[in-house]
Amino acid sequence: MKYAAILMCLAGSAHAQDLGVRPEFEAASEAQIALGQLLFYDPILSGNRSVSCATCHHPRLGTSDGMSLSIGDGGIGLGPDRHMDPDNPPEQRIGRNAPALFNLGADEFQVMFHDGRLEADPSQPGGMRTPLGAEMIAGFDSVLSAQAMFPVLSSDEMAGHYSENEIAQAVRLGHLSLQDGAWDLIALRVAQIPAYRDAFADINGAQNPVTFTDISNVVADFIAAEWRADDAPFDRYMISGTPMGAAAMRGMDLFYGQAQCADCHSGWLQTDHDFHAIAMPQIGPGKAARFENHNRDVGRMRVTGDAADAYRFRTPSLRNVTLTGPYGHDGAYATLDAVVRHHLDPVASLMAYDRNQAVLHDFSGAQDWNVLDDPQEMAAIAAANELAPIDLSASEIADLLAFLAALTDPVERMGVPETVPSGLPVDR
Repeated sequence: MKYAAILMCLAGSAHAQDLGVRPEFEAASEAQIALGQLLFYDPILSGNRSVSCATCHHPRLGTSDGMSLSIGDGGIGLGPDRHMDPDNPPEQRIGRNAPALFNLGADEFQVMFHDGRLEADPSQPGGMRTPLGAEMIAGFDSVLSAQAMFPVLSSDEMAGHYSENEIAQAVRLGHLSLQDGAWDLIALRVAQIPAYRDAFADINGAQNPVTFTDISNVVADFIAAEWRADDAPFDRYMISGTPMGAAAMRGMDLFYGQAQCADCHSGWLQTDHDFHAIAMPQIGPGKAARFENHNRDVGRMRVTGDAADAYRFRTPSLRNVTLTGPYGHDGAYATLDAVVRHHLDPVASLMAYDRNQAVLHDFSGAQDWNVLDDPQEMAAIAAANELAPIDLSASEIADLLAFLAALTDPVERMGVPETVPSGLPVDR
């Protein structure tokens, strides 16, 4: 069946929708991708040489870590097996769920992070907007490249705490892109390893020194190539008419019809790249200034300052969603079934939230439930909710889950390297 004919079929059913143009992916060279792979898995980029990008974004765990909230610097192990280092415990959990990396190389991904604090903006110098200022975007090839280095400069995620290493100290002092600041210190570390220095020389020319943005750009090249996932049963159905199965077809009809999922999860990658408040339960430390000590997370409002954006978070793509739990900006729901049911009546679900849904590491002294125990904050989250209740039967929910499964493309390309040039351990 031709593509136009398939669209005609869709137009005659409840799930008719213009998906727009299929996303495009800009290709990098094999040398750039291979170098980015090594750096992605190499702990050399972290302050204490103990955490890599893969620690919280591992292919074995759906390019996340299988946890509601991660432990970055100060942890030992991977995913659910990770635990606090007794000799260097972390100060707190990371405040938001580690998002999946699928399809971030698509041209339509121009907004990053749960609150969109990094986004393409042609009106800004360098074509991007970030709360860190214009000096923090020079040299990045894309918003994905800029995003890839934020965790490196986060104390809780990769840099380490206060003065325990030279990178953490530079971050603490706010010396990031300044001469001899954190950018330069990380670049120097990498350049001192002959295999990395030679690989960058082959790509950029031996006369050019290795820079922080060189590192970030090849890491982004690897992410974009490795986790491109656009050959799911849904794609094959839409392009060539290859059947998805009866349950998935019924689920698609619900998704684009009665269940109203596509109001936000639109387009080929099932996201409008916008921000919505859906009364997601707030667990863990949240994303707030440490001195506030409340666990409150107001989402997009923290970026815009607009009260209308309170508790709004970016719509995630649903590609490979069966692989990427827990779900929500803070991983509040362990299962896909549970988060789908939350969408059907967000306020009721918020008020009846089962804390056993949270998948959390043991963390001495953590105050994970402050917001759930605060009636005023719970009322504020509920009041911001944008979704009206929808009634679906158990069988309809099962069909919807079958369609979500049809968005899965379990892509496997380069995989995890056996070793990295620094000689540091690789998370496997």
